[in-house]
Amino acid sequence: MQDVDALRNALLAQVEAADLDGLERLRVSELGKKGRITLLMRDLAGLDAQARRERGSHLNRLKEQVASALEARRAALADAALDARLAGESIDVTLPVRPEPQGRIHPISQTIDEVVAIFGEMGFALAEGPDIEDDWTNFGALNIPPEHPARQEMDTFYLPGERDGRRLVLRTHTSPVQVRTMRSQRPPIRIIAPGRTYRSDYDATHSPMFHQVEGLVIDRVIDMGHLKGCLIAFLRAYFALDDLPVRFRPSYFPFTEPSAEVDIGCAREGGTLRIGAGRDWLEILGCGMVNPVVLENCGIDPGQWQGFAFGMGLERIAMLKYGIPDLRTFFESDLRWLRHYGFAALEQPSLVTGL
Repeated sequence: MQDVDALRNALLAQVEAADLDGLERLRVSELGKKGRITLLMRDLAGLDAQARRERGSHLNRLKEQVASALEARRAALADAALDARLAGESIDVTLPVRPEPQGRIHPISQTIDEVVAIFGEMGFALAEGPDIEDDWTNFGALNIPPEHPARQEMDTFYLPGERDGRRLVLRTHTSPVQVRTMRSQRPPIRIIAPGRTYRSDYDATHSPMFHQVEGLVIDRVIDMGHLKGCLIAFLRAYFALDDLPVRFRPSYFPFTEPSAEVDIGCAREGGTLRIGAGRDWLEILGCGMVNPVVLENCGIDPGQWQGFAFGMGLERIAMLKYGIPDLRTFFESDLRWLRHYGFAALEQPSLVTGL
């Protein structure tokens, strides 16, 4: 067995001195199909049983020791190579990060957040409703008669099918949210309802799909003074002008009585429009005291409760505040336009940060 011990010592010494390529050559020359240890094990067939058993045991241990040594040496060399590579390919973490393109907040999203923040500070809650309504919720409950132009096919998007025998329509305003709120909640009520609306119109100041925000307040003691104070405070906060002139002109809406259009002061000079003190006025929204018929249609006793409502186009006030000349560009998905008129995420208003 001395030859096996001598072979073991020689092979282990060669393994310790070999590199990765040398390890593979050793494995093939000693443990391969024609390797030296493999051939020695084949020679066991010519020995008697006792000698075969003893020599076979030694050769098996030799094979296992050489295989283990090869694997350990290979792992050690791999770790050393990895350490050397890591040392040579280290990254300087003090370098600034590569600049990445930043997204921008769409002006409509910015405007909705601003409006919600202002009215939120006044105690208004946020209410939402579906874009598809039945014609009673969209028109009838709001005291809009069947012959009203807004209910004609040329102005409104009607959909196939019915709901409880009523035609389906893409809502033309967010007033149906007011109807749903009055049906589902008991007064007092104080909500705003921003959302998408749809009308068959398209030019520089109109779009088939646009956004509105409407407000509703129902309580036992509510009058036009509350309405005027609420809207004056909102407009001055939104346009950031403490002395913004605001006036109310008598008007007519089927769902409010009395009704008014609201104008803000402006100056038109040199082909430009400047919001604030000036000799001109610009209509910006409609409002009024909730018609008692609407209250009755929604299950509220007009002898006990009264309130006011208002509504405005979000694109309109965004265009005025941020100098956007064409409403259609809001929906063209032009990244150049968004980079110019959009807002950084840190500029988002909230009830915590304010405007």
